Amino acid sequence: MSPEENLKKNNINLPKASDPVGSYLSCKKSGNFLFISGQISIDEKNTLIKGKLGKDLTTDEGYEAAKRCALSLIAQAKKFCHGDLNKVKSCIKLTGYVNSVPEFTDQPKVINGASDLIFLIFEDNGKHSRAAVSANSLPLGVAVEVDAIFEII
Repeated sequence: MSPEENLKKNNINLPKASDPVGSYLSCKKSGNFLFISGQISIDEKNTLIKGKLGKDLTTDEGYEAAKRCALSLIAQAKKFCHGDLNKVKSCIKLTGYVNSVPEFTDQPKVINGASDLIFLIFEDNGKHSRAAVSANSLPLGVAVEVDAIFEII
């Protein structure tokens, strides 16, 4: 199925792709690669998902926050591709940052939220390499931030 068909089949609505709030671009193309800046955890009501994993949030809540980051990544790709997600050939890499206490060690389980969603939408083209990193803090106190590299045509 196409990415759009997978979004519809799973009753998933993409958020509005936000404009950058600093001195950077939301997306930058180099060759056939689209580098998408880190997308922070924001819920469907446009409220920041804040907190520290292992203190304020559970691993499952972090997983859901990472899914929201992935939705924003897809929204950015769609905006860059003028509304055509079929131009996304594959997801190359995700890097996930988890705002967590020093003792928290389930960063990969949290970032699985983003990975699983990318695979759900892009199927085999969504398989990617990845890093899941702990952070002492993230912008605006959010729980998760994820950036991506996509190959586009």
